[in-house]
Amino acid sequence: MKVKLNRWMLATAASLALVAAAHAQVDMSKSSVVATSKQMNVPTDGKFNKFTAQIAFDPAKPAAGTANITIDTGSYDLGDDEYNKQVRGAEWFDAGKFPTATFVSSAIAPAGANKYNVTGKITIKGKSQTVTVPVTVTQQGATETFDGALPIKRTQFDVGTGEWKDTSIVADDVVIKFHIVAAKK
Repeated sequence: MKVKLNRWMLATAASLALVAAAHAQVDMSKSSVVATSKQMNVPTDGKFNKFTAQIAFDPAKPAAGTANITIDTGSYDLGDDEYNKQVRGAEWFDAGKFPTATFVSSAIAPAGANKYNVTGKITIKGKSQTVTVPVTVTQQGATETFDGALPIKRTQFDVGTGEWKDTSIVADDVVIKFHIVAAKK
């Protein structure tokens, strides 16, 4: 039994090491996730100050790549403490009940020079949808940069409920923009 357990532990450790080695090291100080909405037809940017990203990508084998992003919904920052408190509340992100939003890729396909379509599941406030995100990958020196924008309808994820479900003040359309900088693997 001890030999089997030791082999299992070695195999598990080796698997975890391979997974860790396959993911690029993301430079969080140079990376960003921003959601742009319109309030009374004026674009408003809110930045997520806390998120993690795990990316495994080889442009020679894009179909083997993966991308996982987890966003701390309580870190959404509109630049004003009162607004921040409101959007973290139950009518908007409900960060106490739903502390994270996620994107988990299921497929990556080439879409032209340095462009890829990344399909996956986005989950916000417990509601999930399969989406395809166009991503541009730029390689410079020892880094890869992943840039993209995903348009969503906030009401499909129950972001903005009660009086805020009405889209005449805050539009239904939101664009989630990301800029992820990672060490090239």
